[in-house]
Amino acid sequence: MNILRCSRAYSRAWTSAQSRTALNSVRSPTICPPRRSFHAALALGGIRSQVLKDVGEGITEVQIIQWYVEEGARIEEWNPLCQYQSDKAVDDITSRYEGIVKKLYFQADDTVPTGRALCDIEVDDAKYPEDHPPAVAEPSPPAQTTTDSQTTPQTVPTSAAPSTTDTTSNVPKSRFATLATPAVRGLLKTLNVNIEDVNGTGKDGRVLKEDIHKFVAIRDTPSTAVPASQQADTAVNLTPIQSQMFKAMTRSLTIPHFGYADELNINNISALRKKIANDKNDPIKITFLSFVVKAVSLALNEYPILNAKVDTSNPDKPQLIMRPKHNIGIAMDTPQGLIVPNIKDVGRISILDVAQEISRLSALGKEGKLTPADLSGGTITVSNIGNIGGTYVSPVIVTNEVAILGVGRSRTVPVFDEADQVTKGEVVNFSWSADHRVVDGATMARMASKVKELIESPERMLLSLR
Repeated sequence: MNILRCSRAYSRAWTSAQSRTALNSVRSPTICPPRRSFHAALALGGIRSQVLKDVGEGITEVQIIQWYVEEGARIEEWNPLCQYQSDKAVDDITSRYEGIVKKLYFQADDTVPTGRALCDIEVDDAKYPEDHPPAVAEPSPPAQTTTDSQTTPQTVPTSAAPSTTDTTSNVPKSRFATLATPAVRGLLKTLNVNIEDVNGTGKDGRVLKEDIHKFVAIRDTPSTAVPASQQADTAVNLTPIQSQMFKAMTRSLTIPHFGYADELNINNISALRKKIANDKNDPIKITFLSFVVKAVSLALNEYPILNAKVDTSNPDKPQLIMRPKHNIGIAMDTPQGLIVPNIKDVGRISILDVAQEISRLSALGKEGKLTPADLSGGTITVSNIGNIGGTYVSPVIVTNEVAILGVGRSRTVPVFDEADQVTKGEVVNFSWSADHRVVDGATMARMASKVKELIESPERMLLSLR
């Protein structure tokens, strides 16, 4: 029996030793290199940070409108990551990498300085062997970098609280439900609505304008539970365009403005426009603004300083950058807010070309489809506030420009003709603002007088047209 037990113990020990030897053989890298290679092929490699690059025109920060991806989602190279708003344009940022989105450093409505990481993407090192993570400082958590939309509590009147419960439900929402167009997001901010509270009826559950109006109609239904006098004030955040305008105008008002205004008689140009309008062979509408833009360009040939830009990169030695092309901005009131696209190289195109370009830009502005190229590169601006109303205006200079013209509403007044007889006259006020650091009053007055001469006697434009 003792011999049998010893034999069995020896057998178990031998078997255990063989098992350990086999296991060690499997673990040995010199015996099974294919297993190690297989695991490396399955996993993605390192983390790459997508950094916000310089978007041009001296822009140092942008505001995120919406993300097209979420953490954990796969992104293909050159596919859109997010949509942003600068003080020049709305555009998309595309991905430099293919991989898995691991972290979003900013949320919608956050302001992102250039040079900061937007997100981290896990990539295959074999595909980006020399593309190492940028040496940038780790951005602060979104809670510390957010705009007012993240830090200001949004208050809903107490009387409306019971009503809004009818517009929300526990129905699971699509992961695309919080994506929305800039126009929809602007409406959400204006009406102080959280997109997650609204049941979207669009594709993939996306929220549409009519969904927001329906939500607000129910939310704001009067209730006798709480008197109106006891309802709390409501904080409304700025839309992306309003936010950028706030920053741009704040910068602009650090410039000492010089104002100059004059009254122009536009009888002759109105008569010329009527003749053109009666031409059935020309379907293009030649607006008064078309003549103003061309007149400004012709006057700039004599006073090019009004087309310049002040360079203060060296505060101790500021310079003027003289710009040969007249890219004249047109201030437009659109559903998204005030935007200023510009007509390129007006000095080389005709009045008809100017009219066609104004028509094109206006149509794109109403649809929210203006491109960064349409909105960047302006050298001087014309704001035709008279289309809406108002005789006089005090326009604010646009960043990177030294002058702006505000055109008031035309009106009919009694005037004296050449025979000293009282007759009807159609007049309009032109209000100029100039950067008084580099433009003196005499230069501004001469420029304004030249434009007045061309507008009051449009035939004079023929002498300078090429």
